Amino acid sequence: MATLTYRTAGESHGRALVALIEGLPAGVIVDKPFIDGELRRRQGGYGRGGRQKIETDAVEILAGVRRGRTIGSPVVLQIVNRDFRIDEAPPVHAPRPGHADLAGSLKWLTSDCRDVLERASARETAARVATGALCRCLLREFGIEVFGYVLSIGTVSASVDFSAGLAALRQARDEGDLFKDWVGCPDRQAAAAMRDLIRQAKVDGDTLGGIVEARVFGCPPGLGSCAQYDMRLDARLAMAVMGIQAFKSVEIGIGRDAALLPGSRMHDEIAYDAAQSGSASLGFTRGGNNAGGIEGGISNGQPIIVRGAMKPIATLGPGRSLASVDLRTLQPHRAAYERSDVCAVPAASVILENVVAFEIARAFLEKFGGDTMAEVCHSYAGFLSAARRLPQRE
Repeated sequence: MATLTYRTAGESHGRALVALIEGLPAGVIVDKPFIDGELRRRQGGYGRGGRQKIETDAVEILAGVRRGRTIGSPVVLQIVNRDFRIDEAPPVHAPRPGHADLAGSLKWLTSDCRDVLERASARETAARVATGALCRCLLREFGIEVFGYVLSIGTVSASVDFSAGLAALRQARDEGDLFKDWVGCPDRQAAAAMRDLIRQAKVDGDTLGGIVEARVFGCPPGLGSCAQYDMRLDARLAMAVMGIQAFKSVEIGIGRDAALLPGSRMHDEIAYDAAQSGSASLGFTRGGNNAGGIEGGISNGQPIIVRGAMKPIATLGPGRSLASVDLRTLQPHRAAYERSDVCAVPAASVILENVVAFEIARAFLEKFGGDTMAEVCHSYAGFLSAARRLPQRE
């Protein structure tokens, strides 16, 4: 059984975006409408730019699937760009502060930032969303659900009550028209204030960032490892999230607030409830979840909580462009303007949700993997049975 991996290719205005996924077992039921739905959500969000009116993202499965199921060979996914004009797109000589323009131009020794920005663009995340959504088809077979949402935009923060239940929160998060007023926040009052803030930023020619969060429910204990630094589940999740364009920080559980608490208040006390032995926690309960479902780099059966902070989009409105230089002359020049978004935080919540899902699926298959879904199911059931007999072990 190969390790679950993926790679993407494609430019913002190239012919297509492509993802190559290896390591999925044979027999995963591929829910194409679900994958397309995730791609559609990634395109949505109040504050998005004109590109979303051009593209209608849908996945094409080019390899690795027969009659709706994976067959154990590499899976190739493609998302065609309708706005295919990479050869006609004008050069960009004045790098935008906050983008990869200058650093990439120096790296590849070019005065045309176009060569850099085409791949650095967040358009690439469509391929990662499709990949994560494909892997969620596997996770759902084992009752593992990932829920991503917007926690804050600018100065407006949400209060999300998970006692309401996942179904109710998902319904609240998804209210509204994806391309008119959706912000991906399950707190309706905060969502309205977020829309007001985005509307004002658009008037001002400015941009906004925010914080997004993903929670993984139904994840069993034992994913990841404390044996090596690069096997730790929290480290791998952090890398996946920091790999999203424009993300500047990652937190697991309460994150940096852990540094402010004494140990007596930080650590989640352990108890056992036999009535919950059939759940993902195997009956072990906690007084809280400050650890975010991961201790020592290993999932502990509690919901996994991952949070990421996205900076404001680097391209400001034409009237607010920042100071830069022309790379041909090295003289002062206003930063170039590329068609862009005022706020892409709602879309970022969808991207976070799916890159987290991929890492959970990868860790899951490392522990329970096999060449077929039947083998994975057998391995998973065997682990749960053994874990529930834990008190009988010597």
